[in-house]
Amino acid sequence: MRTIPVSQVKAGEKIVENVITKFDNVLFTKGRVISERDLEILRAFLIPSVTIESKPEEAAANQEPVEDASKSILPFYEHYEKMLHLLKKVFTIADAGGANLPILEIRTTLESLIQYIDSYNILTFNPRSFQLRDFIYHNSIMVSLTSYYLAKWHNVPSKDLMPIALGGLLHDIGNAKVDPNILFKPSKLSLEETEDMKKHTVIGYNILKSVPAINEGVKLSALQHHEREDGSGYPLGIRGDKIHPYSKIIAITDMFHAMTTDRFHKKGTSPYLVLEQLFNEAFGKMDPALIQTFIAKVTSFHNGTLVKLNDNRIGEIVFSDRANPTRPWVNVNGKIINLTLERSLYIQEVLQ
Repeated sequence: MRTIPVSQVKAGEKIVENVITKFDNVLFTKGRVISERDLEILRAFLIPSVTIESKPEEAAANQEPVEDASKSILPFYEHYEKMLHLLKKVFTIADAGGANLPILEIRTTLESLIQYIDSYNILTFNPRSFQLRDFIYHNSIMVSLTSYYLAKWHNVPSKDLMPIALGGLLHDIGNAKVDPNILFKPSKLSLEETEDMKKHTVIGYNILKSVPAINEGVKLSALQHHEREDGSGYPLGIRGDKIHPYSKIIAITDMFHAMTTDRFHKKGTSPYLVLEQLFNEAFGKMDPALIQTFIAKVTSFHNGTLVKLNDNRIGEIVFSDRANPTRPWVNVNGKIINLTLERSLYIQEVLQ
């Protein structure tokens, strides 16, 4: 092994000793194979040198960067791809009328994916090969997984966890029959197009209502996931206890992923900004207890978590104020930035 300046480290080289920050947090553990992003982080934290394997060329030849390697070997990603492939088939069947939906296959594939849900991080997950035309499928899978997490965090009875995940997976199935020119329009929808888009809720319910293998909560999730507590939602404008509990969970996760994921007409927004919007604006429109659970759980990072701010500076979280869960204190090169006070700054991305 040999110790070299960070300026000489190249992507593909393996670290053989832990890299420690000024605050005695472990930045990278030994055995990590350095990626281009890791080099950026090392420079941002002013790490002077690292200890690497003595034959970096062999390490580079034999190992992929950690991010790519983990994605290729994690069973989660394999099952995610299977779910994606199946969901495309399901939407094709739904477009043809929805007769004989393969519910058993859908449920079995979803259960297999959820076995590895520990590998799914709501704030940092990105599909391996995301295509804009596949947005609706990725959104459905992520809403499914996030709804499962939220239901579990909120102590929903275990018998309801899989049905909620299934409701999340099928909540947008009505989009299978929406005009693709509306779904994939690269600009803002007209009022008429918006009204056509809203019909996906009723269409989805009609596709699912006669399927005997799913419960009423799953069916109502397709109909009600755009309803709001104050009656301002659609298609029926119902409020409060008239909305099924499954739909209340899926409404939150659907809004989160719709706003954070790239679409044809807009780029995804920082998840922290979306959480702030949920925190500040959705309390009258969505179940406040579910909102509190969701925000508290997805922002419960340990000190030392690496983040990128919206001005592209990289830092580590050193204190989390539970009264302001989306705005922790961040150490950037020895300077502490209190995001509660520095309102023009926010966390753009969670790196580690």
